[in-house]
Amino acid sequence: MNLRISSFDEYKTAYEKSTHEPEAFWEEIADTFTWQTKWKNTLSWEFNTPNVKWFEGGKLNITENLLDRHLPERADQVAFHWEPNNPNEAGKQITYGELHEEVCKLSNGLKELGVGKGDRVCIYMPMVIESVVVILACARIGAIHSIVFAGFSSQALADRINDAEAKLVLTADGLNRGGKKVDLKTMVDEAISKCPSVQHVVVLDCINSNPTLNEKDIWYHELISNQSEFCIAEEMDSEDLLFILYTSGSTGKPKGVVHTCGGYMVYTAYSFQNVFQYQEGDVFWCTADIGWITGHSYIVYGPLLSGATSVIFEGIPTFPDPGRFWQVCEKYKVNQFYTAPTAIRSLMGAGLEYVQPYDLSKLKVIGSVGEPINEEAWQWYYKNIGNEKCPVVDTWWQTETGGIMISGLGDLSPMNPTHAGYPLPGIQPVLLDNEGNEIGDNEVEGYLCMKFPWPSILRTTYGDHERCKNVYFSNYDGYYFTGDGAKRDKNGMYRIIGRVDDVINVSGHRFGTAEIEDAINTNEYAIESAVVGYPHDIKGQGIYAFVVVDGGLKDDDEAIIESISVSVSQMIGKIAKPDKIQLVSGLPKTRSGKIMRRILRKIAEGERTNFGDTSTLLDPSVVEEIIDRAL
Repeated sequence: MNLRISSFDEYKTAYEKSTHEPEAFWEEIADTFTWQTKWKNTLSWEFNTPNVKWFEGGKLNITENLLDRHLPERADQVAFHWEPNNPNEAGKQITYGELHEEVCKLSNGLKELGVGKGDRVCIYMPMVIESVVVILACARIGAIHSIVFAGFSSQALADRINDAEAKLVLTADGLNRGGKKVDLKTMVDEAISKCPSVQHVVVLDCINSNPTLNEKDIWYHELISNQSEFCIAEEMDSEDLLFILYTSGSTGKPKGVVHTCGGYMVYTAYSFQNVFQYQEGDVFWCTADIGWITGHSYIVYGPLLSGATSVIFEGIPTFPDPGRFWQVCEKYKVNQFYTAPTAIRSLMGAGLEYVQPYDLSKLKVIGSVGEPINEEAWQWYYKNIGNEKCPVVDTWWQTETGGIMISGLGDLSPMNPTHAGYPLPGIQPVLLDNEGNEIGDNEVEGYLCMKFPWPSILRTTYGDHERCKNVYFSNYDGYYFTGDGAKRDKNGMYRIIGRVDDVINVSGHRFGTAEIEDAINTNEYAIESAVVGYPHDIKGQGIYAFVVVDGGLKDDDEAIIESISVSVSQMIGKIAKPDKIQLVSGLPKTRSGKIMRRILRKIAEGERTNFGDTSTLLDPSVVEEIIDRAL
């Protein structure tokens, strides 16, 4: 199946058709997939409710398109090379034929446990091949998977299980991360003690830690041991739910973004092949975790739908040393490499002595994801990893969009450092001003919105459609609001400026300020808190917390700060720990009680004098005190 555009002129032709005849454009692409019953209506939509449906009436199973369809030609082709955390251990590989068998065996095992179409299944797993098997087994039987990043705390896991009312949890005894072994089973045990919907927990023996199994637990290997290697794929409607993925918003409770079977399938395959210019025989490596949307779309679904060979990496980029990424690229002769600016900046700081020993000559495309990449990191990446021969695809997209929206297309498109590039065919972005008028002028910053649906747009937020409407479709009538600010240059290339709402982008992972504040406020010392983002050399954005503590400022600040940090780790996970915690006696508030976060942002960014109009503050002296103690 080749959906790949092969020239920039062809891109312009495809883009023109996709905007003037969107239904005909996507019909041609959708026709290349296997449908059990063809759709009756290509698209119906309106953004006010919102209500978007693609390929209505179409029946399919996405696993038939990423496994069964490939078997006649690809049964013996490697689907995944698995690279372990420890480079001294042997890796593994799994072919398309073997992956099909493993998925069928687990599918039958899940059905034996009473899991069926429409049931929610929570996945809390390490970066191993079995994680892909688990995802696809859910999709094959029509169960809705909800993956929770295995760095989240037991409380965060419990919140997500409960919101989805998951019937079953799939996990491992633990995972390998650098020089550490992380216990996952205990985290799951703590979580499900608060989750009445969970009937079974399936446990993969990953680190041989010999955990105690409870009455709900069953070993993964025992569940699949006597299962058939054949399982009929459940017939799904194009608009049936495929998965729920929780993402942070500007309010405290994470929201479950819903993606459906047909449109997500069509768009992830199309975007994968075009952005990375993947060709037969290439080896693709996305370094993300499967717990994030990048892992869903560009480790699992997009590559497998395209019949690709990919790398799954268990480890981290700095273990056993900062040359690990490049050693893996050389080992598997990687052609397309996709990682985050945070990793690039971190490895850039380690020095070229960790790059130079490795042969990176097979690389054809190098990509960036998660946040805008700064020019210094872009230039280092282009010169030292791509050897000034590989295009950098600086991709912009979101959990909610399902796939890459704005990007270069391999070596077909012009490049401009710090600019994501052009919209993919089918994507119709606009920049709006405060009043909701479209901005035509070049280099004027506006709010990035979409005026037309694409196949993998989110359909709802699970169990709360009103929230979906309020967050994404109510800011500007008739538009999907991304929450990002952007500029467009004279050539039509987009540059993403960053979030304009109360969301902090830490190493490409979004955290709502309210979510972190809620965690801080559970601490015994905390009375009130305000969290803002600030520029961070490695992470892009760091988290700066201003915390009012019980009894005022004290001599034992360090103990209190550590206690607050632990509270965030316990409620959300270590990944959300504030980089800076400043104890304060009060927060800058208006007379109506609203915290003036713009002042706190400026202080966090290092500003000490220019705060604009502070006349509306209830107590302006609070600002001076915060400045005096600023970190």
